[in-house]
Amino acid sequence: MQPTPTTGKVIIAGAGPGDADLITIKLQQRLGQADVIIVDRLVNPEIIDRYASPTALTLMTGKQGFHDGSVAQEDINKLIVGHALNGKTVLRLKGGDVAFFSNVLDELLSLQENSIPFEIIPGITAASGASAYAGIPLTARGYAKNVQFITYNPCSQYGDDKWQSFIKADETLVFYMASKSLAILVKQLLDNNARPETPIAVIEQATTKHQKVHISKLDVCLSDFAELKFSSPSLVIVGDVVSLHEKFNWFENRNNAGSVFKDLSAIN
Repeated sequence: MQPTPTTGKVIIAGAGPGDADLITIKLQQRLGQADVIIVDRLVNPEIIDRYASPTALTLMTGKQGFHDGSVAQEDINKLIVGHALNGKTVLRLKGGDVAFFSNVLDELLSLQENSIPFEIIPGITAASGASAYAGIPLTARGYAKNVQFITYNPCSQYGDDKWQSFIKADETLVFYMASKSLAILVKQLLDNNARPETPIAVIEQATTKHQKVHISKLDVCLSDFAELKFSSPSLVIVGDVVSLHEKFNWFENRNNAGSVFKDLSAIN
């Protein structure tokens, strides 16, 4: 009989918003130690190329809404648990930060149910990366005292009370996953008494060489953006702080075509 291997360990880590330099030293170290790396779609492959052990098994488990190429969360959980129970050091690598709009809870519950030890390494979330590289501070004296992080996609259901809670003076709104539903989003904001002149930014592939920043105002943005097809990932920022982009935009907008991320819509 073969001896049962000792249970391994799982590291759940955030890989940041895209720039391969925006990861922690701890993540660099863990990449070199991992036997198995289970990677989300929104992780720059350069991070793996630079820091992973050449003997590590890398598994791509992309998730992209409404595309058949996506890997179900249940299957990802099974991969993580299976390799860890076989004694491997498993690195679960997610885009951005693991605590912002990821399925980390499902994965943590699976680890707990199987008595698998784990650690969590934070990363820079998309909102922080996009705002920094676009020169748009999310809070700023005289512009915004608060910021809200919100997911918005075709499945989002928010009542009038919720929409009204979003729209407050001195508030910045950051919408994840919203670019494909921008017209509906803008209508909801205006219908709930957002100021028509409120600035709005759509930031594509923030922090990467493909970053593009599109600036407008709520009442005219659908006309301004009518000819654009935003790439994934894109982040939407709404609020007076967006007006600071023109003054503090430091990152060269190279307008390079392409993407550092895998587009699952091409897999069908």
